[in-house]
Amino acid sequence: LLAAGKRINWVFLGAPGVGKGTYASRISKLMKIPHISAGDLVRDEIKRGTELGARMSEITSKGQLLPDAMILDILKGRVEKGIEEGERGFLLDGFPRTEAQAEELRKFTEVQQVMNLGLREDILVEKCCARRVCKECGKNFNIADIYHPGDPPIVMPPLNPPAGCEDKMEQRKDDTEEVVKARLQVYKDNSVPVEEFYRKSGMLTDFEIKSGIPETMPRILEVIL
Repeated sequence: LLAAGKRINWVFLGAPGVGKGTYASRISKLMKIPHISAGDLVRDEIKRGTELGARMSEITSKGQLLPDAMILDILKGRVEKGIEEGERGFLLDGFPRTEAQAEELRKFTEVQQVMNLGLREDILVEKCCARRVCKECGKNFNIADIYHPGDPPIVMPPLNPPAGCEDKMEQRKDDTEEVVKARLQVYKDNSVPVEEFYRKSGMLTDFEIKSGIPETMPRILEVIL
């Protein structure tokens, strides 16, 4: 695709904790396009202690979705910056979360393909509560060691930190079971219209995750390429 001189503008959808960021970051490296995470853009704004970041922190700590205008402003700025710097596209995850957001996104950039990642809700809660970030290097890890019997069984080994990060792990304050479940319910309430928005245009592909990263990556690449 890149060799043909075409832009690659892809979107990864899915509930919080499904692994959008993990798969998007790895695939974006393979495709040599930036991975743009709406969640990371928001967390960076909060970390920088701006007035906008303070308002965002107050809303997200309650498990609520941020107003569209807040996310659209920082996302549009990031996309436009990429175009100015000669980026060949993007892989966007964590956005859009509502049909209105999808409509607004279409106004300032073209989306070509959408991957909708799915995972059982009880496993999503377990994974979200096990997320950790290194407060020094900023990398994300997950200490959940998941095994659910079945045919086939669902096996997801932990993504543990290296020795240098082990004593620097911290948990996001909104990754508690109560907030995670509230976030998942909000997501479910809004996700169906977004999925239908892209399904009608023929861009959406549903993809169920049933195993760890080494087994899932080849399956995703087979579908998306």
